[in-house]
Amino acid sequence: MSTHYKKIALELSIAEKQVSTTAGLLDEGATVPFISRYRKELTGSLDEVQVAAIRDRIQQLRELDKRREAILKSLAEMGKLSPELLKQIDEAETMVALEDIYLPYRPKRKTRATAAREKGLQPLADFVLEQSRADLDAEAVKYIDEEKGVNTAEEALSGARDIIAEHISENAEVRTKMRSLFLEKGTFQSKVITGKEQEGIKYRDYFDWTEPVKSIPSHRILAIRRGEKEEMLWLDIQPPEEEAINILEQLFVKANNASSQQVKLAIADGYKRLLKPSMETEIRLFTKKKADEEAIRVFAENARQLMMAAPLGQKRIMAIDPGFRTGCKVVCLDEQGKLLEYTAIFPHTGSGGVKEAEKTTWHLFEKYNIEAIAIGNGTAGRETELFVRNLNLPGVTIVMVNESGASIYSASDVAREEFPDKDVTVRGAVSIGRRLMDPLAELVKIDPKSIGVGQYQHDVDQNKLQASLDDTVVSCVNAVGVELNTASKQILAYVSGLGPQLAQNIVDHRNEHGAFKRRDQLKKVARLGDKAFEQAAGFLRIRDAENPLDTSAVHPERYVLVEQMAKDLKCSVNELMSNAPLRKSIPLQKYVTEMVGLPTLNDIMAELAKPGRDPREQFEAFSFTDGVNGINDLKIGMKLPGIVTNITNFGAFVDIGVHQDGLVHLSQITNRFIKDPNEVLKVHQKVEVTVTEVDANRKRIALSMKVNEPREQPKQQPKPVMEKKAQNQPETDIAIKLAALKNKFK
Repeated sequence: MSTHYKKIALELSIAEKQVSTTAGLLDEGATVPFISRYRKELTGSLDEVQVAAIRDRIQQLRELDKRREAILKSLAEMGKLSPELLKQIDEAETMVALEDIYLPYRPKRKTRATAAREKGLQPLADFVLEQSRADLDAEAVKYIDEEKGVNTAEEALSGARDIIAEHISENAEVRTKMRSLFLEKGTFQSKVITGKEQEGIKYRDYFDWTEPVKSIPSHRILAIRRGEKEEMLWLDIQPPEEEAINILEQLFVKANNASSQQVKLAIADGYKRLLKPSMETEIRLFTKKKADEEAIRVFAENARQLMMAAPLGQKRIMAIDPGFRTGCKVVCLDEQGKLLEYTAIFPHTGSGGVKEAEKTTWHLFEKYNIEAIAIGNGTAGRETELFVRNLNLPGVTIVMVNESGASIYSASDVAREEFPDKDVTVRGAVSIGRRLMDPLAELVKIDPKSIGVGQYQHDVDQNKLQASLDDTVVSCVNAVGVELNTASKQILAYVSGLGPQLAQNIVDHRNEHGAFKRRDQLKKVARLGDKAFEQAAGFLRIRDAENPLDTSAVHPERYVLVEQMAKDLKCSVNELMSNAPLRKSIPLQKYVTEMVGLPTLNDIMAELAKPGRDPREQFEAFSFTDGVNGINDLKIGMKLPGIVTNITNFGAFVDIGVHQDGLVHLSQITNRFIKDPNEVLKVHQKVEVTVTEVDANRKRIALSMKVNEPREQPKQQPKPVMEKKAQNQPETDIAIKLAALKNKFK
C-alpha cells in the first residue's frame, strides 16, 4: 500500500504523509467535506478536490490490485505462471498493461488459431516464425493429416498463419505500439448513412468529417457517437495503415525467404482481421471514457454554479407557473416556503380574464404582504412578467426563474409526499418560488441530470455521472451549511455522515419532539451514533440555539477550546463573538496543540466573526429587455441583458428572454484568447450580449460578448480653416468633438 501512497503523492505533487493520512481517514469513514474542513492539521490543509482525487485514485489502484490477484490465481491454476510472467504482472501499472500481459492466456472461445492448434499445427507456426533457410514446403508436407482435416501443405501453412496472426495480435509490445499509433496518428472518420441525409439533418456537420484522434474535442466525439447510435452516421477510426504494417514487419520479419513471406501474410491478415478491430474498439472506449470525463466535469461544474446561485432568502413569495390557454398557476408561500394559498389566473385569454387576473393578483399581494414574485421562464413567461410589472405592485421584487426540472420535481415521489393532494401544476409553481428563496435547498430534490445545465448527460457513463453529481451536491450543501430545524430530508441526506435514512430519522425526531435547541441533541436521534455526529455536526446550524456556537461552523469538538479563550479573556462566548477587538487580542499561538494548529484556529476566528456565514453571493434583481419577448423580436446588432444558463467546451448558452437560449461561441466570449468558457463565465451569471445572427426556422441565435475595440482616429490633418480658427480662439470640448466628427465622416 505504501507504494500506492508514493505513486499518488508524485501524481498530485503532495507529500506521501498527506496521502497516507487522508487514506486512513477515508478508510475510517470520514467524508471528503469533513476531512478538508476539520482535519487540516492531519492532511496539511488539503482541499476537497485533492481529498477526492486521493479517494478516487486509491480506489483505482485497489481495483488494479484485485484484478492482478485474480490474474495470478488464474495463471497459477493453468500452470502458466513463470517467474518472468510473475515479474511482468507485478510491474504492470495500469489495467491496460495488465490485460495485455494476460491476453494470450485468457480462456477464449474457439478461434481459427485454436482450431489450427487442435490440428497440431503449432510446431509448424513456430518453424515459420524462426524464418530459417530450411525447406518450408518440405516441412509443411509433414503436417498433412486427413483425419485432422489438413489435406494439403497449403492448408497446413494457412493454419500456421492463423496461429501466427493471433500470436502477433496478442503480443503486449505490439499492442502498446499499435495503441500509440492509433492515438497519435489515427483519425475519426464519419459519413452519413446512405438515404439518411434528410432524416439526419441535425448531424449534417458530420456527413463527411475527418479529425485526428488526439485533438478531437469531447463534445464532437459524443455528438458523432450519438449520430452512430441513431443510425444516421457511420463511424470509423483509421490509423496510417502502411505505417502500422511496417511496425509489425520490423518486429517480426527477420529474414527474406519463404518463411518470411508467410510471416508477412500472417501480419497482413492478423492486422486486418484481429489487431485493427481490437485497437479500434479500445480507442473507441478510451476516447469515449475521456469524452465522458470531460462532459461530466463540465456538467458537474455547471450544476455547482447553479446550486450555489445567490438566494433571495426568507421572503414572502408569490410564484407563478405561466401558461397561455391553461392559465397561470399562482401560489403564495411564507418565509419558510410553506404553501399558504394557490389559485389560477388567466391574464392572456381576453379582457375579462385580464381584469379578473389583476384583481386576484392584487388581492393575494395585499393578503400575504408579498415581498417578491417568481415567474417561471417557460411558455408565456415574458408575457406574464409584463402583466405583473404593469400592475405596479409597490415594493415588490419581480424575478424570472429558470424552471428547468420543475416538471420533473412536480411528478416525483418527493413532491407527492410533500403535497399529496395537490396537482402537478401547483407543485411546479411551489418549486419555482422556493428556487428563488434558496436554489440549493430546492434543487437537491431534483435529479441533477434534469436541471438543464448539461448537454450530453444521457450519453455518458451514468454511474460516473451520478457519482460526480453526488460529490458536487455534497460539496455545495456542506459548504453552505444546513439549518437543522427547517431543512428537508432531501437536503439533510447530503450532509456529511448522514444519508437518506438518518435524514428521515432526524425529521421524524423533529416532528415528534419539536425543534432542536442544541447540536448534542442529535445524539438522541435513532441510529445516529458518535461517528455520524462527528461527521455531520459542524455542517448543521441551529438558529437561536442555546449555545451560540451551534449557529456557526465551529465543530463541537472545539467548543471547549473556544470556551477556554473566552475564559482567558474573562468574557462570555457571546461577547467573544460580538466583539472584534476582543477576538483580535487572542494570541492564537498560545492555543496551538498537537491536534489543533493555526489553520483550524484561523477557521474558528473567521466563524466567530461571521457565524454560519453563507458563502454564496448576494442576490441581485435582474430583468430582460422590455419588448423583446420572442425570437422574431430580435434584430442583428441588438445589445441585450442575459443570464448564462449552460456552459460547454465550445461556448455558453444565454437566456435573453425569448424562450430560446442563444449561443455565445468560445471565440465570441472575450477579446482575448481563452481555452475554456469557465475562465470568464459561470452559470447564472448576468451578462450583456450582442445579437450577431438569428435563424428563426432552426431556432438558433448567435450572440457575442466581445467589446468593440475603439476605432483608431483617421490620421488626417484638420482643414486649414480649423487650424486658423484654433489659433484665434481656445478650443473647447465642443469644438474638439466637432472636429473629430467631421474628420470621421469626411
